[in-house]
Amino acid sequence: MARSDGILLTEEQLQALEKAKQEKEAHGEIETEHPGYLGSQDTYYVGTMKGVGRIYQQTFVDTYSRVAFACLYTEKNAVTAAHALNESVIPWFEERDTPLLRILTDRGTEYCGKIEHHAYQLYLAIEDVDHTRTKARSPQTNGICERFHRTMKQEFRKRRYLGRYFAHPMMQNRRAKRDDYKPSAVRVTQRYVP
Repeated sequence: MARSDGILLTEEQLQALEKAKQEKEAHGEIETEHPGYLGSQDTYYVGTMKGVGRIYQQTFVDTYSRVAFACLYTEKNAVTAAHALNESVIPWFEERDTPLLRILTDRGTEYCGKIEHHAYQLYLAIEDVDHTRTKARSPQTNGICERFHRTMKQEFRKRRYLGRYFAHPMMQNRRAKRDDYKPSAVRVTQRYVP
């Protein structure tokens, strides 16, 4: 007999708990049968904005339909992870009469904790959504979100640099007189907006 959190368990019970824990862990490729069968959620550090601070993106991708949701927050915690589901994801699935059955996340503090005290775990329990965690130190398991993050980064980088090029006043009208290009407050802010 062994003690686990103040409860006496037999060897068989401990083995059954360990087996259940391993089954809850995601391994290998993800196979889904229909929309809402499995959603993948992850947190991405976007960057720091002057006057605001750090910006984090909560990302959710349905692994069957590849429908993605992204919400920006100034904090990385369980409340923001649950808020992203509550405000965007769950209502979208409810509009289509499709239940969200399971969510795959990494083992970050915003997703994992004791069910009794953790906001994200409590929210999943209320919504009756199963929670599967990736294997420790293997971000490839949650590759759908990782790929979405990379695509977003590439697209924003393209738009940022192309936008600077085409927003320049000289590129918009080559034949305009030189006096038209004296710096004004609007032109200066347009030129330096990232």
